[in-house]
Order: sequence, then C-alpha cells, then structure tokens
Amino acid sequence: MEYRKLGDSDLDVSVIGLGTNNFGNPARIADHAESQRVLDACLDAGVNFIDTANIYGSGQSEVHVGEALRGKRNDFLIATKFNLNGLNGESPRDRILRNAEESLAKLRTDVIDLYQIHFIPHGIPREEYLEPLNDLVTQGKVRYIGECNYSGWRHAEANRAAEERGWAPFVSAQNNYSLMHRQVELELLPYCTERNIGFLPYFPLAGGWLTGKYAGGAEVPGGARRMVGQLQGDERSRAVLAKLDAFANERGRSVLDLAFAWLLAHPAVSSVIAGAMTPEQVHANANAAGWTLSPEDRDAVDAIASWDGSDEEVERFGMGPDVPSAPAR
Repeated sequence: MEYRKLGDSDLDVSVIGLGTNNFGNPARIADHAESQRVLDACLDAGVNFIDTANIYGSGQSEVHVGEALRGKRNDFLIATKFNLNGLNGESPRDRILRNAEESLAKLRTDVIDLYQIHFIPHGIPREEYLEPLNDLVTQGKVRYIGECNYSGWRHAEANRAAEERGWAPFVSAQNNYSLMHRQVELELLPYCTERNIGFLPYFPLAGGWLTGKYAGGAEVPGGARRMVGQLQGDERSRAVLAKLDAFANERGRSVLDLAFAWLLAHPAVSSVIAGAMTPEQVHANANAAGWTLSPEDRDAVDAIASWDGSDEEVERFGMGPDVPSAPAR
C-alpha cells in the first residue's frame, strides 16, 4: 500500500481509504461484527485512513468504528464530520463543540485526526465556525480540519480568513469525483494542486456503476439507485463504460481498477474514499492502488470520459428533509 501526505499536514494516509457510510445502517451493515471484519481487512491490506461522519448510520457509524478499533487506534487515522444544518437557535460554536465531544466518545478516542465540515453552511459567517474549530485544534482534541463539498473559491476564502487570524486552515477537501462525475476539475482540483490541499474523492465508483455489474440493467440497491439509475438510462454513460472496460481489459485489469488508478494519477489526490461491505471488497479496492497509469494512458482515459463542463453542480449544500440520502461510499 502506498501512503501520501494529506496536503501539507503530517498525516500519512493510505491512498485507498475506507468510507463507512454503510456502518450502522440496518439495510447495509447493522452487525458490529461485520464492521469489525471490514476494519480488520483494512489493517491486513494496509488501509489506515477511515472516513466517517456523525450522521452516517443514523449516528451509529462512529460507534461501529470506535468499537472495532479498540486496541488498534494507533494503527489508523480517523476522519469524521459535523454539519451546521438545522441549528434551531443553537450557536455554530456550541454545535461544533458538542458534536466534537459526541464524536470523540463514540469513536473511543482522545483525538480526531481530521475533523471536517460536511456541507456548506447556509448564511453563517466563516469565522463563526473556523474559530471553534481552531479551539479544538489548540486543545489537542482535533489534529487537522477539512471541508466537504466546497468549491475552490469557498475553500480559499475560508483559508484566507483563517490565515488572517492565525487559525488552523482547512488542509483537505473532500468531494464527489469519478470518471463519470468530473465537476471538481473546473476549479477545486486545480486549486488543491496549486495550494497543496489534500484532495479526497468520494463516490469513486459512481455508486457502483464503474464496477461494471450494472451495465446490463441489473437491479441497483437502494442507496445507489438514484445515481446508477441515471447512468443506466443514459446512452453516453453506457458507451463510456464499455470503452473504459475495454481499455482496462486490454491491460489485464478491471474497470474498477481503472477507476481508482485514474483518480490516483492526480497529484492532489491524497486518498480515495471507497465504501466496502465485505473484506473482499476492501482487498479489491486496495489492490487497485497497485496500478500506476502512465501519462499517455491517463490522457487516453481522459479522452474516453471527456466532458464539456455542463450539467454538474459545483457545490453541494446541506441535506434537508426534501433531499435524498447520499448513496453508500
């Protein structure tokens, strides 16, 4: 397993990370023993970067992670998330400090390695969340902070505000990125490359579409139904997948391998966040990291999955009651 620095932090993260949106979800991994098996497989495969959130599995994902890592905490780096949706009179500061303490307790740890704001806050001055985040870093309860679903300009403005006040900056950016979803190339990825911000792609397999198993119209599980269903019904997406599959097969690889290798060919990418339901999936994801694309192959894949910049959101705002839950990572 290869390891890379997370931006300009001192965190050495495995290039394949584990997304734990499945943990604690009754329809996916409800049994703690199954989560334990997946995390033990991560240890075997050299995957040391675990990404969770306080809303995953209705709050149970962090519990699963914490229990599974008892006695093994020093073998892993833990990233989790909070959000500022629905404050209902609670101040951003109080929400952040309360959520941090809750996450520390669930994760059974004294420190969170990477604490990320999950969604873009609505109308909240950045100083109101950057200051308490800095306090958590100063107190030693959080090592580094990051963001999810921001555009490049929003990340830059937040880091400028932090720099002016001597506060901790965002060292990472986590966003939806795959061969089928390339909106971050408009501004966020170039910004991360220029400023040495660690980029963390999620949905690297486009909800499972880039495994190839849904190409023939197979039924899609509930969590990924919306994303994959759209791709199944799109002629261009089917044609792109067929060409990617042929490209990979010619090189003795799978389209899943290609999806990871293509992401890791970007210098800003520190770790690819990939969900896994079984130890076998952990090892398949980890093995994909062994393929290094040449610049020529990278260019060829870019051409196969070319995109004109249209029909993609640049930012993802908070999830509310009328917004469908995110597919499994």
